[in-house]
Parts: sequence; structure tokens; C-alpha cells
Amino acid sequence: MLRSAVAANAIQVPGAPNALVGRLIEEMGFAATYVSGAALSAGELALPDVGLFTLSTLVGQVERLTARVTIPVIVDADTGFGDAVDVARTVAELERAGAAAIQLEDQALPKRCGHLSGKTLVDADTMAAKLRAAAVARADYATVLIARTDARGVEGFDAAVERARKYVAVGADWVFPEALTSREEFAAFAQAIDVPLLANMTEFGQSPLLDFDDLAEMGFRVVIYPVTLLRVAMKAIESTLSLLAADGTQRELLDLMQTRQELYELLDYDVMNDA
Repeated sequence: MLRSAVAANAIQVPGAPNALVGRLIEEMGFAATYVSGAALSAGELALPDVGLFTLSTLVGQVERLTARVTIPVIVDADTGFGDAVDVARTVAELERAGAAAIQLEDQALPKRCGHLSGKTLVDADTMAAKLRAAAVARADYATVLIARTDARGVEGFDAAVERARKYVAVGADWVFPEALTSREEFAAFAQAIDVPLLANMTEFGQSPLLDFDDLAEMGFRVVIYPVTLLRVAMKAIESTLSLLAADGTQRELLDLMQTRQELYELLDYDVMNDA
């Protein structure tokens, strides 16, 4: 389903910080959704994105999401929770949880947010071994393996391209070049790599916020917005708390709220209540 959708058209993929948001993403007509490691760390655990959540935490998040949406779920599995043997288990567990695509990155632990300085990488051969293990462990060829390379910010653009080519050669279906720094770099990467590419349009990072149509024209097939909805929600929550403290009432915010009926419709409340 995900492979065919991307083969037909480039797609926009918002990140879902929880299953309720995932349902709204689907209702609004998006073709897929994304589980972000950064959003999971921040939104569920109130922790920074430095590889602190466990595989079981990620699997639980994916299970809750896939139980309530029918669109494909792309999962950020960070570094795969260990070496090649651990990656094989990660792929098996995430497939069982319903992941349509599994993303693995070439950072070394302790990992960092992809748009921060100070990242370190495993060598390309180590990452290639992880991807081989992932390809062998995959039970269903429909499951997409995404290789993310953080090399642009550590070794430079040319190294990122070379790593991407190596990762494709050992079994990566798609490539995710993290933290490209200009429109020209996005275009050049798309010219250099002949598999579906994923562009990360995260806010406040190293990459410019390019329009979806421009990225699609360059050749990117998937554009993710991993933390956008969480960031907007948190700012709205902050503003609401300030207003409650100042005014003692939320009456002025009613027009900004999802109504009780809208929430019930999103939850299929009436269907379950009638069962």
C-alpha cells in the first residue's frame, strides 16, 4: 500500500504524536503518518531526543497508532536499538506492531537530534551490516526499509551521497538525507540517488522549509513533518494556560476548540456506544 502510493505520487506525511492525532491525519486525507522519535521522546516521556526510549516503548506507541488508523505508518527506529542482531529484532517487532516502513539512521550512540551539532556516526560498513540484517529480518517485502544518513552535518555532502549509495546497494528501499542545508543540496541529492527519497521539513533546524510541490518536482517522494503538530499543540496549550491563569475562564477560547461532538465523531463514539 505504501510502496504503491509513493510510486503513484509524492506524499506529505505529518507526524502523529498519539493515536488521536493519527485519526485526524487520516480523516483529513493524508496518505500516511509518521512516528517521530523526537516527538515520542518529548510528547510521551518529556525527555530530549538522545535515544532514551526503549524498543518496547516504541512498539507500544506503534501498536496504539496502527490499531486506530488504516493509513500506513512510517516509524522512526533511531539507530535500531543496538547492533545488527538488535536491528533484526527491532524490525521483527515493529513489523508485528503494524509498521509499514521502518527508518534506521547511521548515528552512533549517544545519538542527537539530527539538526544539532556534535553528532557522531558509525562507519558506513557498520550501518550497511545493520541494513543487511534488517532486510533479512523483514517478514514482508511490502515493509519499506528507510536508510537515514546524518553524514551531511558530520562528513559533508559528498560523504552523505556515498553513504546513501552504499546503503541502497545492501538493501535500503528509500533514503532519508538528514539536515541538508539548502535548496540546491536537496536538488543535487535527488539527482545523485535513484530510489525514493524522503525530505524532512522539521522546523527550526538546518534545512530550509521548502514547499511540497518544489520537493516533489526535484524528485522527493515523501515529505515528513515530524514534530509540527506537537509544536503547534504545545504552543496552543501554553497560551491557554496563560489565559486561564490571567482570566480565570476559558470562555474566549471556545471558538478555537474541537467541540465535544467533533471529538466523539473522531473517536467513533456513537458506533461503540451502540454496540
